[in-house]
Amino acid sequence: MGNISIPVLDLEETPDHFAAQIADSFRRFGFAMVRNHGISPDMIERGWKLTAEFFALPDKDKMAYLTPGQGGARGYTPFGTEMAKGAKASDLKEFWHVGRDLEPLHPLEDKMPANVWPERPPEFRDVFSRLFAEFDRVGGVLLERIAIDLGLRADWFNAATEDGNSVMRLAHYPPVAGHPGQALRAGPHEDINLITLLLGAEEAGLELLGTDGHWHGVNPPDGAMVVNIGDMLQRLTNHVLPSTTHRVNNPQGNRSGTSRYSMPFFVHLRSDFQIRTLPQCISAGVPDQYPEPITADGYLQERLKEIGLLE
Repeated sequence: MGNISIPVLDLEETPDHFAAQIADSFRRFGFAMVRNHGISPDMIERGWKLTAEFFALPDKDKMAYLTPGQGGARGYTPFGTEMAKGAKASDLKEFWHVGRDLEPLHPLEDKMPANVWPERPPEFRDVFSRLFAEFDRVGGVLLERIAIDLGLRADWFNAATEDGNSVMRLAHYPPVAGHPGQALRAGPHEDINLITLLLGAEEAGLELLGTDGHWHGVNPPDGAMVVNIGDMLQRLTNHVLPSTTHRVNNPQGNRSGTSRYSMPFFVHLRSDFQIRTLPQCISAGVPDQYPEPITADGYLQERLKEIGLLE
């Protein structure tokens, strides 16, 4: 296993140039690295500090923010709950989810629970509400570039993701010493959503499964985010844009005694959006692999059951 040479792209490039670059990276790897995304380094640093402070709280305090039956949609999900599809052991992580705030009586409120916020640490709600908005903004820009490459209007994804069920995850991977066997910080999986924006991959551990059948480390430079394709976009594009299997491997040596934190933002479609294969991604040589459409929420619920978050 070795690191893979994924180019680092500049979001300040012209839209057409960036669209071609990120599409090439996605087709080759299912992943891209992006700098100059515009999220304030100071705000990110505050986010890391608050993340570490929250997960350092006693388990009984964190468990007060667990809502059974929600599939981890909002608030706290304890250590050892989520597992990769088909895995024999749960992931070695705990996490917190922040979602979109909807107006009262919004037609999608039954699909998108209200956020819950911890009393400690102070500023948690303020900082992560602002970070959610920033991730949401960057996700919208990236989808515009993807739309351009697919031959769609640049704003095609706007309606598809308006009030979408996007989620920001604060993930804590505790020290792994004493966890032998098949358990990994995050087992091999593909993401459910459209695209994932990830901060925190500078800490080694994120690996993708290459077309050569080997695992390759993904290590962006400081300040850059990792972006990868999710299964919803793979399905929408008939696998023109592939969703690549990835994992978070366990550290070795001295690093096994330290925590790892990451901050992925899962960009989702509207819950009522009908996922239908894009016509331009179908041809005589590449028939439609998904002739039956499915709503984004229907797809999400199926997958949450597969990874142990819903019964």
